[in-house]
Amino acid sequence: MPFAPLVEPAAELTNDEVRRYSRHLIIPDVGMAGQKRLKNAKVLVIGAGGLGSPALLYLAAAGVGTIGIAEFDEVDESNLQRQVIHGQSDVGRPKGESARASIAEVNPLVEVVLHPERLDNDNVMSVFEGYDLIVDGTDNFATRYMVNDAAYFLGIPYVWGSIYRFDGQASVFAPMLGEGLPCYRCLYPEPPPPGMVPSCAEGGVLGVLCASIGSIQVNEAIKLLTGVGEPIAGSLMIYDALEMEYRKLKVRKDPACALCGENPTVTELIDYDAFCGAISDEAADAAAGSTISVTELEHMLKEREEGSRDFVLIDVREPNEYEINRIPGSVLIPKGEFLNGNALEQVPGDKPAVLYCKGGVRSAEALSVLKGAGYADAVHVGGGVVAWVNQIDPSQPAY
Repeated sequence: MPFAPLVEPAAELTNDEVRRYSRHLIIPDVGMAGQKRLKNAKVLVIGAGGLGSPALLYLAAAGVGTIGIAEFDEVDESNLQRQVIHGQSDVGRPKGESARASIAEVNPLVEVVLHPERLDNDNVMSVFEGYDLIVDGTDNFATRYMVNDAAYFLGIPYVWGSIYRFDGQASVFAPMLGEGLPCYRCLYPEPPPPGMVPSCAEGGVLGVLCASIGSIQVNEAIKLLTGVGEPIAGSLMIYDALEMEYRKLKVRKDPACALCGENPTVTELIDYDAFCGAISDEAADAAAGSTISVTELEHMLKEREEGSRDFVLIDVREPNEYEINRIPGSVLIPKGEFLNGNALEQVPGDKPAVLYCKGGVRSAEALSVLKGAGYADAVHVGGGVVAWVNQIDPSQPAY
């Protein structure tokens, strides 16, 4: 259903602005009034990464007057495959500063406000205050729940997007705009079990998918700010890039929602890391006292080579990751083989097992399976192959 515009029109457009936004102005549904609303709008984009890059560029090009950027990270070379707001010369530069420079090239008439700190319970409310709309480009569940809750408490609608490999999702969560409209918790009452949904850093993402979902987010933002069209509040847009298929599903408000339901139990910000969990309790218990460093592993490998020690080194990543880099002397048994029990037939019982993955999360999950099967001497490598490349063998590529 259509909503009233979120923003009142600015007093006027300058001659420069009229020239710049002329293709908007001749759209009857936008016109001068709609463009003045965009000029007067204040939009916060969380993250200047895969989704934030196209969102920021198109919000700026559209003439949104004030754009906030909540981003604490620095540009890494691996970002450039999809984070098109940054360039090669920006590697090592704070993402917020890089994004601001790119926005200035696209539209110098836009004011950019940087929020270079990591969002947490102590600052999220003060960062959000004063904005008309939130565009969420985060990539982890803990932050998504925090964004949802903070936006709800402040009465600010927000546009959400999610990407993974070839699949994307987008929606608008704005219970404050109408009866029966859901929040993020209505769609996802509980986070997935720790370790079940890989991050983009673990599972990958098609670069151009970011543009597809990010542009949908900006499209929805413009509709909400100007009051044109019918935003997808109450719907979930699903995009399959491989099949080139869009689907729109109805999302209803959950009367039992912990946040916006009839008897809410979440009435203030909570511990979102604990709520979502980086790893399962079983994995954390298994890793406690059974985690070694890459330096220790290097020493163990030398002893194995000399014949004074024996163990099996197991890489629990996926085959395509194993092709990128690996710790020498390892064998590949993906984590899924541990979860379905098939790995137990492949892991010898007469020697200790040492597990590693990219960063240590998946190996901890696999370790919990081994420990539960009686492999008391099994350990995993903290930091995984990332730490190995950074500290031991920088000649290998990182990803």
